Amino acid sequence: MDFLPFTRPDIDEDTIADVVGVLRSGWLTTGPRCSEFEAALSAHVGGRPVRVANSATATLEFALRIAGVGPGDEVITTPLTWVATANVILAVGATPVLVDVDPATRLIDLDLAEAAITPHTRAIIAVDLAGLPVDRDRLYTLATRHGLRVVEDAAQSIGANWRGRRIGSDGDLVSFSFHPNKNITSGEGGCLVMNNENEVRLFEKLRLQGVTRHDDGTMDVDMLGGKANLTDIAAAIGLGQLKRLDAFNARRQALARRYFEQLPDDLGLVLPPEDFQHGNWHMFQPLLPLADMQGTRHDFIAGMREHGIGIGVHYPALHLFSLYRGRGFAEGDFPHAEDIGRRTVTLPLFPAMQDDDIDRVCTAIARVLPPLLGRAA
Repeated sequence: MDFLPFTRPDIDEDTIADVVGVLRSGWLTTGPRCSEFEAALSAHVGGRPVRVANSATATLEFALRIAGVGPGDEVITTPLTWVATANVILAVGATPVLVDVDPATRLIDLDLAEAAITPHTRAIIAVDLAGLPVDRDRLYTLATRHGLRVVEDAAQSIGANWRGRRIGSDGDLVSFSFHPNKNITSGEGGCLVMNNENEVRLFEKLRLQGVTRHDDGTMDVDMLGGKANLTDIAAAIGLGQLKRLDAFNARRQALARRYFEQLPDDLGLVLPPEDFQHGNWHMFQPLLPLADMQGTRHDFIAGMREHGIGIGVHYPALHLFSLYRGRGFAEGDFPHAEDIGRRTVTLPLFPAMQDDDIDRVCTAIARVLPPLLGRAA
């Protein structure tokens, strides 16, 4: 039986041919295809300025630097996210302030976020986990009331919307990821949606060694930048993917609906929020009934692998990693995030899947989980 991974990018022949064209052109690094990709992304978000980089981690860090966040500042975010969300706060010399998640949405609890604001709070990073957007109305009401910058970690939510407004089309600083497991990919990469040309110029300096190039061929460096530019090879992949985003997301939605229809309802699984209005169904993540199980999550993952099915884990609560325990965080600090992080499993979900692939996953769960619950399969 063919192995079914939890995700797989879908690259069409036209995109492959375009990449070959870039390779034959002799211009491989940042060039005209990156400019095309940025223009297409800008059109996607209603004309706002967009710049690309070689990862969404870089764009998150640049967003904080553009927002003026640095040593002595605090940034509020969630512990239920990929660790990069908090790591970039440390990278700019600021202090991450974590608050628990809402157990129903699994997204940052905005009431707790507001309660955590101090005179040192400079920004909030809101994370759209699994492509489900944080309530943008409440988020920006909070930020406006307290004079905070907002960095939207929309790594997983490209093509999603909040009450009909496409994510990235409004708001403050919005970061998307193009990692291979995202709804569209450029191989590796990310982009930042910004507010004005001043922010764009700062981003461009941060992206490439702090360099400013002048029309007369001279250049200057007036700040410390890094090396985070995207290649034209990656941009060609991204351009081909962006054209298919709506179709990809529609297929993901159909597959997610089939999971809700086909998953056994007598095994204690807690299914994700059934939101087909806002999210892009980047991932489908039930929670295991660990309290009732005689085995572990590892046993479940191993059992599914025996049936030829790959299972992911997104994400362990980041404050329990050694780096963050060393900064004073401890087990019990954020019980909802910890519970979800211990119990979550990511089932296969990607546009090339067929309906019977969903049925195959659900059948395997119906065979693997009962013995772990002390029942006959």
